[in-house]
Amino acid sequence: MSTLTRPPRVATDSPVRRTSARRTGKRGAYKGVLFTLPFLIGFLATYVAPIAYAFSESLHEKKSSGIGFGPTKVVYTGFSNFAAIFADGTFWTGMLRTLLFGAAQIVVMLGISLLLALLLDGVAARAVRFFRAALLVPYVIPAVVSTLMWLFLYSPTASPILDVADRAGAHFDFFGGLNTYLSLGNVLTWQGIGFNMILISASLQALPRELYEAARLDGAREWRIAWSVKVPNITGILVLTGMFSLIGRLQLFAEPLFLRYVAPESINTDFTPMMEIFDRAFKAGDYQYAAAESLVLAVVTGLLAFVFYRVTNRKMS
Repeated sequence: MSTLTRPPRVATDSPVRRTSARRTGKRGAYKGVLFTLPFLIGFLATYVAPIAYAFSESLHEKKSSGIGFGPTKVVYTGFSNFAAIFADGTFWTGMLRTLLFGAAQIVVMLGISLLLALLLDGVAARAVRFFRAALLVPYVIPAVVSTLMWLFLYSPTASPILDVADRAGAHFDFFGGLNTYLSLGNVLTWQGIGFNMILISASLQALPRELYEAARLDGAREWRIAWSVKVPNITGILVLTGMFSLIGRLQLFAEPLFLRYVAPESINTDFTPMMEIFDRAFKAGDYQYAAAESLVLAVVTGLLAFVFYRVTNRKMS
């Protein structure tokens, strides 16, 4: 009686095979690290290192020896700068002023951008490309250049707008009281409409056209389709542009700094948190306190952006 012999079973999980797989995985991990190494170096050099240096500076303070006329030296004071910031009414007043101004300006800017995007969504493709390019020009122009352009238009001595108004017997001032915020808001809105409109328009183009056809079959007019079909389906991009705009307003610096040259009585050196930090560091020479203010501003900006994103997403979902 013959017996069937089975071939020997080969261990599929042998130590040799496990070692080979482990070596292959390590080589793949090393290659991945090498591919990401340029980004990691750039990230560490341009983000992590400056933040670490600013934090180190914020823990120090300049002290004068004697009764204040002796040489100054930088000494370690711990978190005393941060404690002073939380009691600094000037810094937090500038923060509140910027937030209230941004709340109004962002709503107006995004509202105009949304309206333009909805209008362009129903225009022929060739005309859409032209208007998109034209409306994007203010965003392409650097903020300093565009502010200088409006600085000329706002200037009490050189503005062609004021010259025409004076000849017509009307006297108008672009600065002073509420006009200061309107003039600054006009510059920022002019700069940001095109970019936000491009983002909103791209989201509208991604929507399926079947939604519009179904609404038209139900008897909906174009304005009703825009309000009840298009807008509810692009809330994600509206939240995103709103968050980016909020971050930009809290970092507001170049525009009010240049407008201050024609309206120093309306825009002071602590008009925004960034202007206060700049003045503290490069005019007063208190780099340590300015570094602490920069870190506080970064943390507040991050927290407000996070809260804004979560709250608006929850309401619109």
